[in-house]
Amino acid sequence: MAKKDNKHKYKSKHKSKIKLAPVSLFLPIDLKNATKRGWDELDIIIITGDAYVDHPNFGAAIIGRVLEDAGFKVGIIAQPRWDRIDDFKKLGKPRLFFAVTAGNTDSMVGNYTPSQRLRRDDTYSPGGKTGLRPNRAVVVYSNRIKEAYPDTPIVIGGIEASLRRFAHYDYWSDKVRQSILADAPANLLVYGMGELQTVEIAKRLDDGEQIDDIRDIDGTAWKMEVKKWREVKTKTETKINFADKYIELPSYTEVFKDRVLYAKSFKTTELEHDTVRGLGPVQPHPKIVIVQNKPMRALSQEELDHVYELPFTRQAHPSYKEPVPALDVVKFSITTHRGCFGSCSFCAISMHQGRMITSRSIDSVVREAERLTGIIGFKGIINGVGGPSANMYGMECKKWEKHGACKDKLCLFPEPCPSLDTSHSQTIEMMRRLRGVYGVSKVFVGYGVRYDLALLDEEYMEELCAHHISGQLKVAPEHYVKHVTDAMRKPGREVFERFAGKFKEINKKLDKEQYLVTFLISSHPGCTMEDMIELTEYIRDRRMYTKQVQDFTPTPMTAATCMFHTGLDPFTGEEVYVARGQREKRMQRALLRYKDPKNYKLVHDALERAERMDLVGNAWNCLIGRKKW
Repeated sequence: MAKKDNKHKYKSKHKSKIKLAPVSLFLPIDLKNATKRGWDELDIIIITGDAYVDHPNFGAAIIGRVLEDAGFKVGIIAQPRWDRIDDFKKLGKPRLFFAVTAGNTDSMVGNYTPSQRLRRDDTYSPGGKTGLRPNRAVVVYSNRIKEAYPDTPIVIGGIEASLRRFAHYDYWSDKVRQSILADAPANLLVYGMGELQTVEIAKRLDDGEQIDDIRDIDGTAWKMEVKKWREVKTKTETKINFADKYIELPSYTEVFKDRVLYAKSFKTTELEHDTVRGLGPVQPHPKIVIVQNKPMRALSQEELDHVYELPFTRQAHPSYKEPVPALDVVKFSITTHRGCFGSCSFCAISMHQGRMITSRSIDSVVREAERLTGIIGFKGIINGVGGPSANMYGMECKKWEKHGACKDKLCLFPEPCPSLDTSHSQTIEMMRRLRGVYGVSKVFVGYGVRYDLALLDEEYMEELCAHHISGQLKVAPEHYVKHVTDAMRKPGREVFERFAGKFKEINKKLDKEQYLVTFLISSHPGCTMEDMIELTEYIRDRRMYTKQVQDFTPTPMTAATCMFHTGLDPFTGEEVYVARGQREKRMQRALLRYKDPKNYKLVHDALERAERMDLVGNAWNCLIGRKKW
């Protein structure tokens, strides 16, 4: 059968626009639910490590609704028991494939703290209970499915699969692991935002294609036999064709042994992650070769509008007797755009959603706000409007459409690029219209604000302070020592100080008493104990003590994780200091919480180690007092 063009647009079966999407039924979670819909068989079954919450902030819910909207019969099995196959057979055998995700977070991040201890709660589970998802959930779920239905295709996706698609450093085992495709018995991997890929896979399987023949869909990765790869590399015709679309990375065996090659591999992967100009990285493994096609194009504005206006109930499934904590945070929030051109070293969003921004129309955002007003429990407050960064809505670069994001420079670091349109005019218009929706009393920015961008538009800052802060604005300077913020690819101290000064000035003019809540990271690559002490003295002198402190956690496919593992900046090749041991990491974190009596011993030991015992005593500038042991 001839293969179809995989570049067709995602199209809704609905021909006419609706002002408000009607509240729908939940997708079936067992055969009884399917029978009520008149279904004796499902086309696709989604397995997720999260509780089933039918809200557009939950990835499994979005994929389920998009597939349903495309005409497929879809069911969801949420948090199945993984020590047996019974739960994986609750909905029977799907006609087309199983779609597997660990949920909204990597299962290892969800199960463990930065100090590698088991978490006390799981916000994506009913009642916040832990233990409802396995470690390395995608691999475990895929194995159980293979046991239950050996011949049924398995497609993996979501954050865990997306960011572990190549050989990667795994913090929890402290080693370089193979691609998740090498460990899981899956046929295809969908990376990035997966609506277009998943619908395309479903349609092609529905048309009779075999899963192992589907190799040309952008935004997917697949397995090639080692023998076949050798043939591709040696035969002139295939070699030329492959070189036009793909680029070979150092092999798993090479990056496992050599930190320089690991850093080189990461650099290539990041630089080629672009929907317009990117090549598909290929990485040989001992038993298979991982082939990644270039990223899938972003949804158009019309398509993005439609996805977020699908008939989500915005509720946790009624079978749960306890609430799902993660829903409380986002239930009355609105996602306005995707993508982030911040490219922070410790964040993988740009490797998942991409650097180029795709925004919904203001009309669509307003329609969603109108729908919120009719939901039970809504009290007039929209508690979050934005995306990965709230104030990137509507921003774009004139080069993106034809050339993609720049390969040789970043959009915001070391300073905002002049080619980037940094006007907040669309954000201002959108927020003004949201404030005018009947039944909406307050519209707050619950997502992160890039203060370096905000500084470029005083009108936006005035609107923000006047209408969209509930007394406190959360911002993330992360650190105040220059070479550390450079390693983070974040603006330096002076930019934050200018923003803080302007924030204070505007609030004084408005006669408002509002404050900045700052988020800081300890033990980030590049940060020494001396750097943490300098940071601590800075927040002491400016009375900026905060409890919003996070210890750096190495997570797959971030530049900072590459630095943590290799001790190298992957883009310059320069050595980077890394705080590796748990003791040092705890000391760095304790310095930022030096007022907490529980941290006294750690702070004392950190100051002693850095030969800064001048900060122990009763003087005004001392961090802690003297104790008799």
